[in-house]
Amino acid sequence: MRGYPVLIRTLSGPAHRALTHRTGPTPRRSFSTSPRARKDYFQDLENQFKAFRDKATAAMPGSDWSPIQLNPGLPPERADIVIVGGGVIGWSVAYWLKKKERVRDGVRVLLVEKDPSYSQASTVLSAGGIRQQFSLKENILLSLASADFMKNINEHLGVVNEDPVDLQFNHSGYLFLANENVAHIMEENYVTQRDLGAKVALLSPTQLKERFPWINTDDVALASYGLENEGWFDPWTLLNAFRRKALSMGVYQCFGEVTGFTCSTQTAETTDGEMLNVKRIKYINVRMPNSLEYQPVECAVVINAAGAGSGKIAEMVGIGKGPEHSVASVPLPVEPRKRYVYVVHCPDGPGLECPFLIDYSGVYFRREGLGGNYIAGKSPEEAEEPDVSDLEVDHEFFQEKVWPLLCHRVPSFERLKVSSAWAGFYDYNTFDQNAIVGVHPLVNNMFHATGFSGHGLQQSPAVGRAVAELVLDGDFKTIDLSAFDLRRLIYQEPVLENNIV
Repeated sequence: MRGYPVLIRTLSGPAHRALTHRTGPTPRRSFSTSPRARKDYFQDLENQFKAFRDKATAAMPGSDWSPIQLNPGLPPERADIVIVGGGVIGWSVAYWLKKKERVRDGVRVLLVEKDPSYSQASTVLSAGGIRQQFSLKENILLSLASADFMKNINEHLGVVNEDPVDLQFNHSGYLFLANENVAHIMEENYVTQRDLGAKVALLSPTQLKERFPWINTDDVALASYGLENEGWFDPWTLLNAFRRKALSMGVYQCFGEVTGFTCSTQTAETTDGEMLNVKRIKYINVRMPNSLEYQPVECAVVINAAGAGSGKIAEMVGIGKGPEHSVASVPLPVEPRKRYVYVVHCPDGPGLECPFLIDYSGVYFRREGLGGNYIAGKSPEEAEEPDVSDLEVDHEFFQEKVWPLLCHRVPSFERLKVSSAWAGFYDYNTFDQNAIVGVHPLVNNMFHATGFSGHGLQQSPAVGRAVAELVLDGDFKTIDLSAFDLRRLIYQEPVLENNIV
């Protein structure tokens, strides 16, 4: 798709909706807007915000805003920004939008979540790890910033007259093991990590054995150990802390399912005469749980943070539904992938000094509590991907694919017993397994924060801030995540982690 024509002019509508063409060696710039266009876009956005506030005031004299409804279960009829998805990414975005607003209640934010129980939420079903041992600088910086946020979480998410937040952050670090085939990748990643401020140490097999005598090091050529800001924490506590703080700051919450969008459309022409529809969302339709009743919500901006379901949300507005081989045909490549987490008991296992270990075979484990319990798992091969219609656990997968690798790395695990297990969904980016953060060029007021493929929880504090900057400031201010925008999908330019697994 590198040769696709680029939009150069619009036939109708304001100038900020045009997608201008630039020549040069980097084709993705073709989708950038000019400074004037960006100014017009945000002026238009501010005008819409003001219009919504005026409507609310006119409808309810004496109050600048009220969510009073004929049916209290329905969402408000109007919101400046609607966030689809109430996982940790969605609530982090909500918090940062309110944190950045210049005037109290200046931005009215509604968050829509379809699962009131959170029983299938990816956030609460994850292993809860955080690390800086990546190869991409964006991922390293996101996790460094998020770790700092978590270490000072009560300065950010504390609520007056409420209990302080206790993430139960265990700083035991991540331990990656490499064989001779991938040791050079670990060394390259180590240099990048250290240059960006991550505290990581390389260990020889001898050093590894001295520090962790319970590890079988026979086939290990090199190890990388996180000394600071790595470990694991309680996912539910982080999610609930963001939610509690955001609600205290005036975010509106609605439990319901997004069923569709009402859009205005302008026609744009490509350089070779192809006609494309550039959309702008006007209303988002929210259906109440266990009901056919739905409420259209007027809005200026929509943020797609629906995790494993974000691909389907994008389809609702037509992303990926255009003519074959056109820009409009490029989908949001995010789908659910089921992952199993097994809880095992092994009284003579690694013990309290156990880190979050990632073996080059793909198997992982970490300590869980203080009673000889551990959690373990492994991502299946592409051909083995399990059915995602439910969250049933495949116990044979542990017996055949996980346990043998655990026993090889830690001989004492031969005596473990599985005590429980659960399954959860990754918001899996099938294109390059990295985050998708930005606005789609053909739906110019729909922002996306999804596709983290297992990294979303640990990076959520910094990602939420980045999305809020993009929406309210028009650009990234703290960490530049432009490498993760949607243009790489159109030009088929994956941004890949250089992994050892």
